[in-house]
Amino acid sequence: MHNHLTASDTIGEQVRRHRDRLGITREQLAAECARLGAIGLTYAAIVSIESGRRKPDGRRRREVTFDELLALGLALAVPPLLLALPVGTEETVPTVPAADPRSPHTVWRWWTGEETPTLSGPVDGRYYTDPRSITEGGPKWSAAWAQAAYTASLYPEFERRRFAVDKAHRRAQRANDEPVRDKERATDTQQDYYEHLEQLAYHIDDMTRAGLTVPRLPAIWIEDMKGLAMLDNPDSVTPEEDD
Repeated sequence: MHNHLTASDTIGEQVRRHRDRLGITREQLAAECARLGAIGLTYAAIVSIESGRRKPDGRRRREVTFDELLALGLALAVPPLLLALPVGTEETVPTVPAADPRSPHTVWRWWTGEETPTLSGPVDGRYYTDPRSITEGGPKWSAAWAQAAYTASLYPEFERRRFAVDKAHRRAQRANDEPVRDKERATDTQQDYYEHLEQLAYHIDDMTRAGLTVPRLPAIWIEDMKGLAMLDNPDSVTPEEDD
């Protein structure tokens, strides 16, 4: 059912595709990789990556390392993960040798922790999460994954809430700075800012309980959080450094 196709095969195809998109040669790509310090990505290496040369047993002669994926993405001006998981241009991509290829978007969500991998199956056309324990008497694989993926989900949500606070804070500042100040509007926008700030504080508490480092925040936000006793652990937040 499975073959020797790997993520490196997809990456090789996408490297060629994006090199053509930029109109650059393999020599030029190798030079750009060297500029980034990836001296192993020579002209010969790029030829091997793009062509997917095989050994007698059908396996690739050269796989792409994670470090090389990052360098190739930066050299080609494309998000590195898109080289391995070309969402929107390929129907399926390889996963692991013992499992079927799946859609790039599905595997993308595995990489980011947004979705629990479903490697087992298919049964009646559907894939499912491995129900086994990692070791005899150990934790369920799915539970261990969920625990680890939870921390990965906290940072994107932090950025969403941070963006909402920034917008609300700017609205409140504009309302207060208007030449003819509308007291009711100023009060409403300030309250909206506080509500969004409180939602961010709740999330910061979740991050702190998970043992994560909270990204730096504007000093005024921190002062408001502390002044309104929004944080369980006020020392968990650090102000941004002045430029």
